[in-house]
Amino acid sequence: MSSVPGWANVDERRNLPPALAVSTVILGIREGKDGGPDKLCLPVVRRIRQPHTGMWALPGGPVDPRESLGQAAGRNLAETTGLRPTYLEQLYTFGDIDRSPTHRLVTIAYFALLNADQVGATVQDDNVAWFDIDDPQIAQMAFDHRKILDYAMWRLRNKTEYGQIAHRLLGERFTLAALRGVYEAILGRRLDPANFRRTLKNTASIEETDEYLAGGQHRPPRLYRYVGHGPDPLEVDPLHD
Repeated sequence: MSSVPGWANVDERRNLPPALAVSTVILGIREGKDGGPDKLCLPVVRRIRQPHTGMWALPGGPVDPRESLGQAAGRNLAETTGLRPTYLEQLYTFGDIDRSPTHRLVTIAYFALLNADQVGATVQDDNVAWFDIDDPQIAQMAFDHRKILDYAMWRLRNKTEYGQIAHRLLGERFTLAALRGVYEAILGRRLDPANFRRTLKNTASIEETDEYLAGGQHRPPRLYRYVGHGPDPLEVDPLHD
């Protein structure tokens, strides 16, 4: 029997060196339905082959021999979803022995945020879809991908407590109400508007502009912008890992 993975039986594949793959959690924000709270959402890909045929999975795939991990993450994202985030953060390595039922598989997980204009902008494919993170359709995912998603949410919530990253979900200009909605979606709880406004106005990395949000029947809210200084800990060029 050949030792080539494509020809090996299950027992032989289990004894081969681990395969290496990348998967990416891409999070965006979209308005809640019927006036409800804003929701974090992500694109997922339906598997069309074994194992886990028909189940939703995070976008990803194998690492080619002559590409970096970051290049592999960026390439797999573009091929499966059409998305090309401006940054990728390496999240964690998942390598439990039995995470794949057919062979040993080690996955390097990446993490990215998309602003509101990019949410929903994936390739036209019945096997690619956006779901809210609490949608029951992705409560169970292929492999341990729900575990990866939950870990990404834990990291995001911890970063939000001390860093200014929510602006990445909103673009260059945003209202304080929109920013509060992002924090509420990430943290999973309501925030007092007055306390939130007071906290953000005392934050050096957020400043008000002379612009106001157009439209609406009431007094238009002021727009703010992010003016953080120094290197962004999330900034990674996916082509130069």
